[in-house]
Amino acid sequence: MSLVEKAMSAALQKREEQGALRHLSVQDSKIDFCSNDYIGFAHSEALYKRTVQKMEQLNKLNGSGGSRLLAGNSSYAEELESRLTRIHEAQAAIIFNSGYDANVGLFSSVPARGDTILYDELVHASIHDGIRLSRADSFSFRHNDIAHLQERLQHAKGNIFVAVESIYSMDGDSAPLKDLSEICNSNNASLIVDEAHATGVFGLGLTQQLKLQDKVFARVHTFGKAMGCHGAVILGSSVMIQYLINYARSFIYTTALPLHSLVTIDCAYTLLEHSKDVVVTLLDNIKHFREQASKVGGEWIESSSAIQSLIVPGNENVKKLAMALQAHNFDVRPIRSPTVAKGKERLRICLHSYNTFAQIDELMSRLKENKI
Repeated sequence: MSLVEKAMSAALQKREEQGALRHLSVQDSKIDFCSNDYIGFAHSEALYKRTVQKMEQLNKLNGSGGSRLLAGNSSYAEELESRLTRIHEAQAAIIFNSGYDANVGLFSSVPARGDTILYDELVHASIHDGIRLSRADSFSFRHNDIAHLQERLQHAKGNIFVAVESIYSMDGDSAPLKDLSEICNSNNASLIVDEAHATGVFGLGLTQQLKLQDKVFARVHTFGKAMGCHGAVILGSSVMIQYLINYARSFIYTTALPLHSLVTIDCAYTLLEHSKDVVVTLLDNIKHFREQASKVGGEWIESSSAIQSLIVPGNENVKKLAMALQAHNFDVRPIRSPTVAKGKERLRICLHSYNTFAQIDELMSRLKENKI
């Protein structure tokens, strides 16, 4: 074993001792309370058929052939971006290969040396990684704490960017977007909203639902959650989109999404227009879940989204509880530190339109049996 491998082995051993060692696992036939497939598009036969039909019409197979700036661009990609611009009521749009690529590209290139990024302490890892690659100064503010953000703004320099998620991926709670837009406007700061877990669940995202699209500098919508496919789009001004084409390395130096991915995104948006009843079913499930959770007890994070989190402090404790639920055919996963803060380990329970009240009730019964 080389010195490098010995160092890696020691790091893995330490993580195992902390109960935080990660493993890949294959999702089986358990009842799904884990995936981000909130409205069932990932296994939608209707979406599959729409995509196949359109691909047959286009008569093209396999890969894109290169990056968007070389051989990988297409009229279909540009038409889809134009459609997303209209749907999301923005000036312009640019498609990235994933939400991770979008956030890394945006935050690493737009804020420059001498600028300041202020970010909610619970934003996604992809935003953190983009910030690390930026030359701007960066500071966190306490989660959803407007007063603390105001304090940070008083000391910010250069162009100021404020980064939040509309729905937080681990807590499931929502950002106070109206208050954030007002404070950013009064301090000449640019608000950036990651809509990954709101898209498709709360209409076209919380920003549009609250009619704040003209007050947000940039929005990131990802397609791997409720939209059931892959990729992401950044929405903003025409100047910003052109800037990203020239400076966002995660856009410039990667092979473009293949046509099949673009067609699936296109078809998913069409299907969403006809899926209001499915979304209503999901919202009914969320309401029922919250009602049952209040009866069962335990430390639940306040959330009206598809993400419901039960705090179970300690990596071993939360892992043990998840395994007990899995033994009863429920696919519920533990979220351990360091993914979340130590002492804030939790079960992250994701709700879907295809879950039933009976499944929710049985899950709650099993939680009660295990004395949460």
